[in-house]
Amino acid sequence: MRTSMLMPMSMTVTVAALAAVALSPGSAAAAAPPTLGDCSAGELCLWGKAGFKGARHTYELAGIDIESCVALPEGSSAASLANRTGRPVTTYQSTECAETGEFQTYPGSGTWEPESPYKSRAFKVWER
Repeated sequence: MRTSMLMPMSMTVTVAALAAVALSPGSAAAAAPPTLGDCSAGELCLWGKAGFKGARHTYELAGIDIESCVALPEGSSAASLANRTGRPVTTYQSTECAETGEFQTYPGSGTWEPESPYKSRAFKVWER
């Protein structure tokens, strides 16, 4: 009977020890999961730095012309983005939406891109 009393206690100590190791600052379990950029439904959000950091520019469909080139403010660019417009969005390396530079289209169903393969300087929102 004494053995059965010790077993639950030793199991409790083992579980507590494992939990302490798992939650220690240097462990992988303690690492915070990556977070998505804060971007509301119906918006296109572009951040100046990778990882949804830096200056953020936010656009809504009501404020832009569909299928027209929209340049970011002069001197700025985006390194990460979230497309929650419900429509496809193409980002461009050039400020004129020129297809001679890099460009990429992101679906509008809810796309988060923490690190764009190039600096985006303009975009187009497509009808469908």
